[in-house]
Amino acid sequence: MDYDTWSPVYRAVLADFGYDRAGDERARDVLAGLVESFDTRRLRALFEGRTVAVAGGAPSLAGATELALAREADVVVAASTAADVLADAEMVVDLMVTDLDKNVGTARDLTRRGVPVAAHAHGDNVPAVREWIPRFEAAHTLATTQAEPRGPVENFGGFTDGDRGAFLADHFGARELRFPGWDFEDPSVGPEKRRKLVWAERLLYWLERRRDERFAVLDGRRDAIDTTDLPV
Repeated sequence: MDYDTWSPVYRAVLADFGYDRAGDERARDVLAGLVESFDTRRLRALFEGRTVAVAGGAPSLAGATELALAREADVVVAASTAADVLADAEMVVDLMVTDLDKNVGTARDLTRRGVPVAAHAHGDNVPAVREWIPRFEAAHTLATTQAEPRGPVENFGGFTDGDRGAFLADHFGARELRFPGWDFEDPSVGPEKRRKLVWAERLLYWLERRRDERFAVLDGRRDAIDTTDLPV
């Protein structure tokens, strides 16, 4: 995913949520000043040609069926708190995706153990970026933005932690994507998160069309997905 392809969808997200592009860009620039360039050859080596489980943070992830789905994959990407659930199940996480709103200590510790963490800056999390990024091991921190990439800060597409993980795996050549621990109807989340899950679902639908792949997590849901603002 390049930025020119992502940009129309990003504009639609900004309009829907009333977010400020300038705020995202300021956050990106703060993050850029705290990190070094990440060697993305590591990600190509990690993902290319492999089956990737992108684990979401829904309560269902702790269930035996969802954990088995993750275990069967070649590579495991954890969205935010999914990293802790997987650790409790004695599973290895190969990459964590986070916007630093939860379990940031887990992200820090993973970088210190040599596990890459995609740390995301947006208009609402600059204080967390300033506080936590200097504590991460720089060589294992991949800086990301939803705005135009600049310097060491990358944009591979995606909006929420989970779908950003899927877009990242796609960008670096994953053969197949699976989605344990996803629940677009999760009753435990608040109104804004529910709206974000709607976008996550839309973005996964766009991604599966781009990949010519069918994601099981979307089975039974595709006909109701709003495709407005999604490029063909």
